[in-house]
Amino acid sequence: MYQSLFSHINRFINLSGEEEEILSALLKSLTVQKKSYLLEQGQVCRANYFVVKGCLRLYFIDIKGAEQTTQFAIENWWLSDLTSFLFQQPSEFFIQAAETTEVIAIEHRHYEEMFAQLPKLERYFRQVLQKSHQASQLRIRYLYSMTAEERYHHFNRSFPEFVQRIPQYMLASYLGFTPEFLSKIRVKR
Repeated sequence: MYQSLFSHINRFINLSGEEEEILSALLKSLTVQKKSYLLEQGQVCRANYFVVKGCLRLYFIDIKGAEQTTQFAIENWWLSDLTSFLFQQPSEFFIQAAETTEVIAIEHRHYEEMFAQLPKLERYFRQVLQKSHQASQLRIRYLYSMTAEERYHHFNRSFPEFVQRIPQYMLASYLGFTPEFLSKIRVKR
């Protein structure tokens, strides 16, 4: 049931069969229908989500009322509003399924218990968070150092299959421009 998560974890650290059983007892598996929410603004984020199959996105509504996607999570990625999750405070974000998505959740109430029982998972989550932070820094750099068209072409070259999976308005939001501008870029090609 949790084999994809265990395979991912074992890329970073080694879990024994017994440790996998301990972790399994703390996890929950669920399917989220396309356009459904795992989190809405104002709610407290109760879990950290590992994507088994599908795509989630994290976004907020800006001062003009537009959706601003800050992160996507596809297979083998984690997604959460970490501030809300870790500090159990209301979120400023939404987590929505961009596709029907299968996730494995570790709920906040089990988080510290997981680390107490399986301390080596702290190393795994540290490495995952480091990769996530690095990706966020690169995204910010690209937003400030590339034109909108350069950002689109760079993203399209880096993740061609992903560009085909998600709706145009979500991709435009993530890349920092409007869906109309994205249409113009695509027409040029």
